Amino acid sequence: MSEGFSTHTPQQALAALLDQQAPQRLLMIGAQEFPALQAFKQAHPETEVFCAMPGPLPSELAAQRFDLALVVDCLEHMPKRAGLELLGGIRNLNASRIAVLADLPACGWQDTDFYSLALQLNDRFTRDEQVLTLFTYDLREYKQVPDWLNSRFWANPENFGKYWW
Repeated sequence: MSEGFSTHTPQQALAALLDQQAPQRLLMIGAQEFPALQAFKQAHPETEVFCAMPGPLPSELAAQRFDLALVVDCLEHMPKRAGLELLGGIRNLNASRIAVLADLPACGWQDTDFYSLALQLNDRFTRDEQVLTLFTYDLREYKQVPDWLNSRFWANPENFGKYWW
């Protein structure tokens, strides 16, 4: 990803992400809903959408699993430590895919804070003086299986599957 800004709007990027992922169970964490989510809900009425305000997840949501978690207009409204705990908990327990749209200067975060949670920089958007950054995480793309991880590279490949030591 280059350091330039996207030619799309944040709403277009979120709409494309929702269409690409097509989640059946969606967790939305943020201060308010946004137009791309409303359009997705209208186009996909079978999708279950669960909403939570910024802060720790309510216990009924914390005990569930979701196809995708969206964090929009959230980190700007909570302390950094609580945000790190929220994103780490969602990544580890609640969702295999996460998308976070944040205004880094407003929330006091750096790119490296997201990298430490294994999120990747997707896009940057600018409007007037505000810069929004979209980070994503997908467990399936997090780490590819290395080429060397197979029996061909064992010390004695001819014995693979023959003996139990």
